Amino acid sequence: MQMGFRWFGKWNDRISLEDIREIPGVSTIVWALHNKMPGEVWEPDEIRIVQEQIEEHGFNMDVVESVNVHDDIKIGLPTRDKYIDNYIQTIRNLSEFGVKVICYNFMPIFDWTRTNLFHPVGDGSTALYYEAAMIQEDSKAMAKYILKNLHGFTFPGWEPARMAKIDELFEAYKDVTKEKLWDNLKYFLERLMPVCHECGIKMAIHPDDPPWDIFGLPRLITGEESIAKFLKMVDDPFNCLTLCSGSLNANPDNNVAEIVRKHCDRIAFAHIRNVKHFPNGDFSEASHRDCDGDTGILDIIKAFHDSGYEGYIRPDHGRHLWDEKPGKVRPGYGLYDRALGVMYILGAWEMLEKEKTKNG
Repeated sequence: MQMGFRWFGKWNDRISLEDIREIPGVSTIVWALHNKMPGEVWEPDEIRIVQEQIEEHGFNMDVVESVNVHDDIKIGLPTRDKYIDNYIQTIRNLSEFGVKVICYNFMPIFDWTRTNLFHPVGDGSTALYYEAAMIQEDSKAMAKYILKNLHGFTFPGWEPARMAKIDELFEAYKDVTKEKLWDNLKYFLERLMPVCHECGIKMAIHPDDPPWDIFGLPRLITGEESIAKFLKMVDDPFNCLTLCSGSLNANPDNNVAEIVRKHCDRIAFAHIRNVKHFPNGDFSEASHRDCDGDTGILDIIKAFHDSGYEGYIRPDHGRHLWDEKPGKVRPGYGLYDRALGVMYILGAWEMLEKEKTKNG
């Protein structure tokens, strides 16, 4: 297992590479070019700048999150081939710098969805929260709330320029059924796989967050059944998963450890995130400590260890601690709770390694 930490860039993140370097065990910086819009080619000169910053501090840049997919590809418009060609060129450019994994998603219009970005957890910290009753038909109100409360921080999938065209996007997606979205995903991946083999880069799809349809928009990667369908649909070792425990376990019926054991050979990247469920369907994100949520974090780590996982893992969304108040922190991506998450994951992993050595 290789430990990563997501970083949004030198001029786009209040957390520095110097800060991350002080967290024991982190070897991989999970990065992206956050100034790029979906469909644009990531140029070598732009990638090289980030490479120099990351490698100067002793990290590798093996994992990119996210090279976002243009809406025309998801919708299946005639223009999609142009954007797929751009994506292919980006893959080739990334391969020149040693990138091994691209994390992406295929969610229509919205990326992750929450109703409160700074919900009090009860111990003085705050966390991302999903209130089921608030997700009704007013998608614009939800988008407006999220953009306002990002306080200028950027997020892939929540580009203000895209969200300004939300009515146009909903119109464009109105005839996109779940079956059509599956077909469009298959078309996209089949175009990419030969290039992925050529470049040695795995495409790792992120589950939908939350893992159910919202605002009448179809969601695909929602649980074990859909994951199995996805992997069989394009049965290629370079067609992989980003196994996000928090996204999948937003639905408490998903047994994430079981999914890990069943599909570990196709998991190229993993996000470890904890979720606390409430009887009315709400959920809150929690610390990485197993007993603070309902995700089964220790069972998931053990499933990865038992399966001999050698891929990349990072702590996912954390609580906002101490001075990480609105306007001072990118929601879900503070320094302190994610650093605690790194140590919790590594501590569990080292104990499992010790037991393995002890038992021969």
